[in-house]
Amino acid sequence: MNARLQPFVLTIAAALLLLGALTYSARAADPEPAEAPRPALTVTVVQPQRMAIPMRIAANGNIAPWQEASVGTEANGLRLAEVRVNVGDSVKRGQVLATFAPETVLAEQAQIKASVAEAEAALAEAAANAQRARDLQTTGALSAQQINQYLTAERTAQARLEAQRAMARAQQLRLGQTRVVAPDNGIISARSATVGAVLPAGQELFRLIRQGRLEWRAEVPATDLGRVKPGQAVEVIGASGSRLAGKVRMVGPTVDVQTRNGLVYVDLASSDEARAGMFARGEIEIGSSQATTLPQSAVNLRDGFHYALRVGPDNKVSQLKLKVGRRLGDRIEVLDGLPADARVVASGGGFLGDGDLVRVVQAANAASAPTPAPAQAAAPAGR
Repeated sequence: MNARLQPFVLTIAAALLLLGALTYSARAADPEPAEAPRPALTVTVVQPQRMAIPMRIAANGNIAPWQEASVGTEANGLRLAEVRVNVGDSVKRGQVLATFAPETVLAEQAQIKASVAEAEAALAEAAANAQRARDLQTTGALSAQQINQYLTAERTAQARLEAQRAMARAQQLRLGQTRVVAPDNGIISARSATVGAVLPAGQELFRLIRQGRLEWRAEVPATDLGRVKPGQAVEVIGASGSRLAGKVRMVGPTVDVQTRNGLVYVDLASSDEARAGMFARGEIEIGSSQATTLPQSAVNLRDGFHYALRVGPDNKVSQLKLKVGRRLGDRIEVLDGLPADARVVASGGGFLGDGDLVRVVQAANAASAPTPAPAQAAAPAGR
């Protein structure tokens, strides 16, 4: 290298090294800005709402007939000739259910008719003799004793005729008893009638559920009986899960000394799902009360406790421990632990933890949720 150029090259190299050192120092002094935290989840929020929740008493019991009628025979010693109905048949008042063989009754009736005719002839003869005795009473042709005998014979013949006519009416009634008829509208629930059987009077042939009406006999603790009144609405759930509407008809006047439960008699609406003898559970609506509620999707169950996630002004969630009560449809009553103005994560809280950042999206119906239908069952959350 030329000796004259060497100092100039060294000067340029030193300048480049100095420029690089200054650039590195500037970058070290001014670091890049940190990346902003990202929301963990996009959520919708809801606020607690006040609504009327029915107050109900839960009970268990059996479904039974409202009233049963025992249909038997009044005829004695007759053979059952025909049975026209079976278990489960609906019958009308006065409908013929069974018939007995009438031959014996008809023969006796013919015999009595002949006796009536004989008594009528005897009465006619006695009446004629008595009339002649009356006509001769003033002439002295007959003694007073003979006249009295003719008059007495007339009265005796009249009495015998009345007795025979009474027997004829009784026999006519017995002939009517050969037809067994339904005493009321209803459903045949039992049958013991067998064709060909010779039965004594009073033997039960059928059992009838009067008017097809069923009732639920709910066993209610004595402490709750005072709150149950006739006319209150009832929802009964059968063994198959079918729901039946009912109404309290009567509260039993006594309490069982063993169980300390009283019976509440509930009239049930007509339904093909209900059967006499079925076990059913239900709830008696005794009124309603105002309560603070949340959607059930907003309440999470963890370790046996109920929680909701509150969204703060900074869009961070905090966990609230709640005390809950009754359920109504898709809503749940909150008894304690929830501020009235709190914004709560509507759903998906199980994927969030305390302190997570969320992005809030206002739902179209979050501000005013519809009130559930009163016909849905309300029950304590712990059930």
